[in-house]
Amino acid sequence: MTTPIWDFLQRCQQAGTRRFHMPGHKGAGPLGCEQWDITEIQGADSLYEAAGIIAESEANAAALFGSGATFYSTEGSSQCIKVMLYLALQNRPAGTPPVIAAARNVHKSFVHAAALLDFEPVWLWPEESASLCACPVTAEGLGQVLSALDAPPAAVYITSPDYLGNMADIPALAGVCRRYKTPLLVDNAHGAYLRFLEPSRHPLDLGADLCCDSAHKTLPVLTGGAYLHIAKTAPAAFRKNARAAMALFGSTSPSYLTLASLDLCNGYLAGGGPSLIRAAAGRMEALKQDLPKWGWSSVGTEPLKLTLDTAACGITGSLAAEGLRVNEGVEPEYGDPDFVVLMASGATGEADFQAVERALRLTRRRHPRSRPALPLARGERVLSIREALFAPQETVPAEESLGRICGAPTVSCPPAVPIAVSGERIGPEAAALFPYYGIKTVDVLQD
Repeated sequence: MTTPIWDFLQRCQQAGTRRFHMPGHKGAGPLGCEQWDITEIQGADSLYEAAGIIAESEANAAALFGSGATFYSTEGSSQCIKVMLYLALQNRPAGTPPVIAAARNVHKSFVHAAALLDFEPVWLWPEESASLCACPVTAEGLGQVLSALDAPPAAVYITSPDYLGNMADIPALAGVCRRYKTPLLVDNAHGAYLRFLEPSRHPLDLGADLCCDSAHKTLPVLTGGAYLHIAKTAPAAFRKNARAAMALFGSTSPSYLTLASLDLCNGYLAGGGPSLIRAAAGRMEALKQDLPKWGWSSVGTEPLKLTLDTAACGITGSLAAEGLRVNEGVEPEYGDPDFVVLMASGATGEADFQAVERALRLTRRRHPRSRPALPLARGERVLSIREALFAPQETVPAEESLGRICGAPTVSCPPAVPIAVSGERIGPEAAALFPYYGIKTVDVLQD
């Protein structure tokens, strides 16, 4: 597998070029990586007009992921999410309204996209909620929502895997979408590695039309590196218009350090990377199987994610996370009142897994506590997301937000999943969830 971006950067360094171009560090500095950080000089290609080394590297990635086309992002899946929604809206049947049917556990970048693109979300709600991060959608439930609409939406949008490691039944959901002739978009930010399991569990291989992967979350890629994948069976207009759409939502100065890491990741995935990924997934499964022996339980089916159900073990997620840190120096990805999330990758070694095991043995637990279903914050829609996000706002204490109209989406990051969405009147359900998830202030529209 060629690595054209990395090879170009090496040639530039070896040539000893005198840098009378951006960036200002001129290839030297305290980080030690400045020599590889360039701009769009001759031969470096241009991300949003790629026809050279970047296009070649993206083609390599497309071959590895089995996509019709793959495009690089140096601004994470947040950029790719906006592009997916733009492409779906741009290519919807003439005369149909700008509507996206979406599982409610969206990342806040979806809400920002709704403001920028001025579309109307039709929320897919779970029957009951155990976490802000989870929103299971069944094929039957999706079919009921779509059948009630006057016209099929421009797209159906889901998050899988979600932050807790729950994975949707994508083949079943894709079948419903085909029946209604609407594309399926998947925020697969946490699951780039799924393509390299045996068998593949990647959304593209299960029926998604558009998919975004945060490469940096689970592959050896620098933060911000991501992929936009377009399925081979997706409308040709998606591939034709994707690069221009990426330019709409991205900086004209993409990081060549991040691009180089995406390029080098192709070599990793074409070589020994998949075997390391599969070995880590096997080791994680063995760890999950041992949890009951130590009094722990987990949720979710994502292979490289361990989500401890701390409520079932009589301890809060925050205390469990602190136990991991204090006992063995293990820093988890996320913790809330009910869960702790740990993410592994092909780079996670045996010593790391053993440290987690020791920490779990040492962390004190209590009797399991009941966890009632959380309220569904179905706020009354007063304004569109666009109207609300661009309206004058003020910040108020969360306890004073009841009855006010939400301005900016109210989230903590991680997981960046909104409790209240812009334009909704904040009801008692949302007001109860704010303190539960540690939200102290809320942006609301000025009275």
